Amino acid sequence: MREVDADLTTLDRGIINAFQGGFPVVKRPFEPAAAALRDRGVDVTGPELCERVRDLDAEGILSRFGALVNAEAIGGAASLVAMHAPEERYESVAETVNEFTAVAHNYEREHPHLNMWFVVSVADHPDPDKDGSDRVEEVLAEIEAATGQETYNLPKLREFHVGATFLVDGPVSDGDVDLSELGPDVSAADRTTLTPAERDLVVEIQGGLPITETPYADVAAAIDADVDWVIETIKRFEAEGKVRRVGVIPNHYALGYTENGMTVWDVPEDVLDEVGPAVAELPFVTHCYERPRHAGVWEYNFFAMTHGRTETESERRIAEVRDLMADHWDVGEGDWDTLFSTRILKKTGIRIADRADSNTA
Repeated sequence: MREVDADLTTLDRGIINAFQGGFPVVKRPFEPAAAALRDRGVDVTGPELCERVRDLDAEGILSRFGALVNAEAIGGAASLVAMHAPEERYESVAETVNEFTAVAHNYEREHPHLNMWFVVSVADHPDPDKDGSDRVEEVLAEIEAATGQETYNLPKLREFHVGATFLVDGPVSDGDVDLSELGPDVSAADRTTLTPAERDLVVEIQGGLPITETPYADVAAAIDADVDWVIETIKRFEAEGKVRRVGVIPNHYALGYTENGMTVWDVPEDVLDEVGPAVAELPFVTHCYERPRHAGVWEYNFFAMTHGRTETESERRIAEVRDLMADHWDVGEGDWDTLFSTRILKKTGIRIADRADSNTA
C-alpha cells in the first residue's frame, strides 16, 4: 500500500500511475489516453481526463504536464557541485551562491563537511575554443571568490539512469501504460544544433504543455508554427533524446515522498560497468550516475538517488541498494554514505533558453 498525503480519487491515482511517461503526441491526445484508462477499469472521457489533469496541476499534485526536456542534449553544460559552508556563515554563503543565475538547484544536505550541494547550469562558452565545462569552471571560480569557500566539481561522467517515477496505490499500479507509439513515424536527425524554429519550440514547452484538449495546436499557435510540424518535431526530439518523455510530472512531496536520500558509493573501477546497470534497474532509484572523486575530500564515484515516504522506507530501500552492491564487491562500512536533504535552498529549474540560444544555428 502506497499511502499519500494528498486526498486522491481513483481517477487521480490512475492518472498519476499511468501517464508519467508515454503520453500520446497526437492532435487530441486526451482521447487515446482516456481510452487506455477505460481499458484498465477507470471510466473517463477525454474532456474529463483533460479537466482533471488541469485540476491536479492547479492543486500542486503535479509539478507540470508535458515534455521533460533533456537540457544536456539541448546545449550548454551542467554539473553537480559540493561545498563546505561554515555553520556560522551558512545562511550568508547560501544567499551568495543563490545569487548566481547559473545556480539552478541548491540543497542543504547532512554531511560532516560537504553540507551544501548545488547544480550549475550554463550555456555553451562564447569562445569557440572552449565548451560548456570551461564555463562551469569559470562560474565556480566566481563563486569561490564571492564566498571564500572551495568548490568541488562533480560533473556526470556516465549516466546509468534518469527516470523518476512515483507510483501510488490504485489503478495501473505498475505504471505500465505507454502510448508513445502513437504519433507520426519519425527518425532522428543527423545534427546536434537547433534551428531557430526548434529553439522557439524548446523554450515554449520547457515549462509544460497547455492543459487543453489540443495542447500541441496551442503550442503551434504560440510560436506561429504548423501543428503537424510541432507534433513531428516533439516526436523526433524523443527519438534524439532531447525530450526524455512526455507525460505528467508529479510533485513527489505532495504524494508523500518526502525522504530524499542521495546514496554515494566508492565502487571499484573493475565492477562499475556491472554495478551501474544493476542499480539502475531498481524501481525506486530515480537517478544513477558515475561522478569523479576528489582525493582526500570525496572518495565516492557512484551516486544513486532514492526517495521514500518515511525514514524507515528510505532506510529499507537504501539497504536494498547495499545488498545489490554486495553481490558485486565486498562493501565496507566506509565505502558508502547517504546524504539526506534537510532544506531546499534554491530551486528555479534549468535555464533552457540560454542553453538553447548558444546551440542554435
